Amino acid sequence: MSPYVQILRIDHWFKNVFIIPGIAFALLADPSVLDWPLVWSLSVAVVAVCLAASSNYVINEILDAPYDNLHPTKKDRAVPSGKVNLKVAWLLWITLGLISLVLGFTINHYLGISLLLLLIAGLLYNIPPLRTKDLPFLDVVSEAVNNPIRLVIGWYATGCTLSPPISLLMCYWALGSFLMAVKRLAEYRYLNNTQLAADYRSSFKYYNEARLLVCIMFYATACAMFAGIFIARYHLELVLCVPPFAVFMALYLRVGLKPNSPAQHPEQLMRSRSMILASFVLTAILCFSLWLDSPWLRRLFKPTINPQLPVNNWFDRHSNTHDLIAPEE
Repeated sequence: MSPYVQILRIDHWFKNVFIIPGIAFALLADPSVLDWPLVWSLSVAVVAVCLAASSNYVINEILDAPYDNLHPTKKDRAVPSGKVNLKVAWLLWITLGLISLVLGFTINHYLGISLLLLLIAGLLYNIPPLRTKDLPFLDVVSEAVNNPIRLVIGWYATGCTLSPPISLLMCYWALGSFLMAVKRLAEYRYLNNTQLAADYRSSFKYYNEARLLVCIMFYATACAMFAGIFIARYHLELVLCVPPFAVFMALYLRVGLKPNSPAQHPEQLMRSRSMILASFVLTAILCFSLWLDSPWLRRLFKPTINPQLPVNNWFDRHSNTHDLIAPEE
């Protein structure tokens, strides 16, 4: 059974931590959903998203086997090394996906549809003829779409019927693209052979270090801009997260530039003490900022160009519109 457990990539389930902000923001948007049945809904949602992720990992293992044979370390995976019966692997892929969908739709149809989108994203990323993982740039943004989908899964697992803000989803997407681009850079530097890199991953026929660094800069900037829009629009106290978030992204890039970087295998990032510390500090300040209600911060960042613009702050339980009205009115 060990090879079949390996292709589930249970150690990658930690990536589903990206559903937690979705849960937190949904509870702030609609505190009325906070009750005891929520515990059951969230538990089912966590199981469902883990099964959906493993379903995507299984099909990735199956279809990537010919390419993994060209990789110095991935050639030892269960499928390329011949330890797995492919018929059983295909059955495992279908079964995990179906169980995930059944669990999701038992909670609510929004959650079920979100899980279906996660499975579809896995198909588009792995299955020919589209197989977006072979296309430069599209390989990064198509895999990064899993981030906002996970956020939406956490959001609708609470039972919240409001729609998550587009700025938050775009920020999440850009953050995922940044993380994936750093991973590509780490892989490219590790292989250190243009022809081997191109044989292993078709997108590497176009990539080089300079292009990947430019992409990383673009995704980091887009993430910061969308985060700024979200903070200004919905919960200004989150501005306190800006410095630790910038440090987190800078440290991640530094890790990605190391020889044989753990960024190639995000599940190994626990080896980096600096990343652990940065993640802990960022999480603590994020939680504090979400709880904080500071009229002083809102006055400090009060808009001055056009203060008459209406503000619909559904994260704030107190109306702050009077802070944004010009004195003469």
